Amino acid sequence: MKKISRALISVSDKAGVADFAAGLAALGVEILSTGGTAKLLREKGLTVRDVSQVTGFPEMLDGRVKTLHPKIHGGILAVRSNAEHRAAMVAHGIVGIDLVAVNLYPFERTAAKPGVALEELIENIDIGGPSMIRSAAKNFDDVTVIVDSEDYGAVLGEMEKNQGCVSRETRQRLALKAFAATAAYDGAISATLQKQSNGTLPENLHLDFRKYMDLRYGENPHQKAALYRERAVAGGSLAWARQLQGKELSYNNLLDLESALRLVAEFPEPTTVIIKHTNPCGVATATTLCESYERARDADPVSAFGSVIAFNRALDDATAEKLAALFVEAIVAPGFEPEALERLASKKNLRLMELPEGDASDDGLEVKNIGGGLLVQTRDRLGATPENWKCVTARQPTEEEFRALVFAWRVVKHVKSNAIVYARDGVTMGVGAGQMSRVDSVKLGASKGIELGHSLQGSVVASDAFFPFPDGVEEAAKAGATAIVEPGGSVRDPEVIAAANRLNLAMLFTGVRHFRH
Repeated sequence: MKKISRALISVSDKAGVADFAAGLAALGVEILSTGGTAKLLREKGLTVRDVSQVTGFPEMLDGRVKTLHPKIHGGILAVRSNAEHRAAMVAHGIVGIDLVAVNLYPFERTAAKPGVALEELIENIDIGGPSMIRSAAKNFDDVTVIVDSEDYGAVLGEMEKNQGCVSRETRQRLALKAFAATAAYDGAISATLQKQSNGTLPENLHLDFRKYMDLRYGENPHQKAALYRERAVAGGSLAWARQLQGKELSYNNLLDLESALRLVAEFPEPTTVIIKHTNPCGVATATTLCESYERARDADPVSAFGSVIAFNRALDDATAEKLAALFVEAIVAPGFEPEALERLASKKNLRLMELPEGDASDDGLEVKNIGGGLLVQTRDRLGATPENWKCVTARQPTEEEFRALVFAWRVVKHVKSNAIVYARDGVTMGVGAGQMSRVDSVKLGASKGIELGHSLQGSVVASDAFFPFPDGVEEAAKAGATAIVEPGGSVRDPEVIAAANRLNLAMLFTGVRHFRH
């Protein structure tokens, strides 16, 4: 146990600091402080000694230099059990600092401001704060360091129970947290400045995520898993969604929910997306959310059992009433009407996830592990741009076919390659996903649709990449499709187009591919 006699408090985020300092003062701790923090504490009636009184130097250079001084860092870094250190402290008039409570300039909040200037970013890079934090964390044998206001109460409580002392276990835990905080801070600075100068993909990649919760297990029971979140709340993001009811989330639930959420965000009209194993098994749009749900469910009612579902509107009571008849693992939506929550409350295991306000950002990077490294790419942000599509066949699509093609193209982007989607009138009729050959995906999507009792006559087909041979087009026509949308770009495009013309299909080229591995 180490007794705390002197504390240095200098914080940018002042939440809870006055009460913390008052608690320290009540335990007889001398408080050193700087600038705005010292002013606040004095306004609260606390006795505070300015750091400038200790150093003999005023704050200078617009506050850039105030704690960078041997009388501060010597007081933090001195090893109390080292006789030479104690002698040096006496010789130079250095007093020990036993607790350092510091948080840093809000660089990340500044960086998140739209159009922020480089000069403002630079001014929000803290220098003295990280130096004090690292000094205190390095010397945790003698010094308690606090970088998070959530730790104020625990430290005060421990001091109150132990005559002003803090245990080594607590000091070490807080030191590890402090090192993580300065590492994250430096990483954010590096990543932001590199992005400004080098573009989207930085030379050095710094990832800053904090563990939010452990999950029961990973994809399989023998794998461990946890959910990590970015530090700042991301509007519309799954990681920051609020769970309103249901048992704890699993790793696979979150993967499926993310897939559903990204797909449903493609549509402006009321839409329901039903996902199984990260692939859509039912997607539908309609004039009401309830109708979109019924159409999506009926697209593949077998696969809908045990699925996860995403809505792009607040879940209403009428939709919840229909949902109550189906076993569903999890639902994500931008909101839930009180009547809907009441209706679903009896389904105790059903997980309900409410998204935080704001639009989901697609500015982040996608990261995947490979042995010894990471693959990093920008997100596939390209939506449907039918105004840029080109009809390459003699027959133009009808208005009804064109609307269905746009719908199918939005869906196929989110199906595992090789990906094929049959659709008609704003609903999926059959999905062929993850096959090793494209023609097999065409056959699979058709057979699935027919097996479910759908008539594919007059349906349309979307393909996430070009048809390498005419056989895929021929199989789609055999199933009843009358129009196709695909990227184009194959050396055999003329043969594929010729097959479409021979079969009286309308075919559009998008010029955009949507592989999803």
